[in-house]
Amino acid sequence: MNELFEDEYFRVLVKYYEKSLILEDPSDFHPVLSFYFFDALAHIEHTLCTYAINYQAPKNMMHQEYMRWRLDEEKKGDRPLFPGFVRWLKANHPEKFKKLPMLWRGIYDADNPASYRSFRIVLDPDSKRPVPAAFFADAVNEFFSREFFNGIYTDGSLGKLFEEYKSSVSA
Repeated sequence: MNELFEDEYFRVLVKYYEKSLILEDPSDFHPVLSFYFFDALAHIEHTLCTYAINYQAPKNMMHQEYMRWRLDEEKKGDRPLFPGFVRWLKANHPEKFKKLPMLWRGIYDADNPASYRSFRIVLDPDSKRPVPAAFFADAVNEFFSREFFNGIYTDGSLGKLFEEYKSSVSA
């Protein structure tokens, strides 16, 4: 076990597991933003686990099963609007776009090459190098920041902007 703690990705994973939603009420998060929040966390955890733990470990296999399930889930309700919402924020509310977690900006901005590949986070598809552990540490901190949580509630700034975007595309 001591060898694991020497691994930089495992140390980030431990920090991630120390995070908590105890002071939040996830049932009041905007439903679409909540889905993509938990989805991003799942991708972060899966990618960290594939770097830190054997790829065939049961935990990694469970992640892969969840990821297969979520492919269908992202097609339900208003969830398909999310990538367009991020691009709309970039064009119409650049100050809000810049405050989004870097993972959302990277994955859903059409001008950025980052993507989910085999359910892992890939920042540069042309690179064979792993994503630096510091990226994950920063991503986790962004997703658990007070400012981010305040925004993803239904009545939060991002929740309201999502509803504004939804109205504009359905009008």
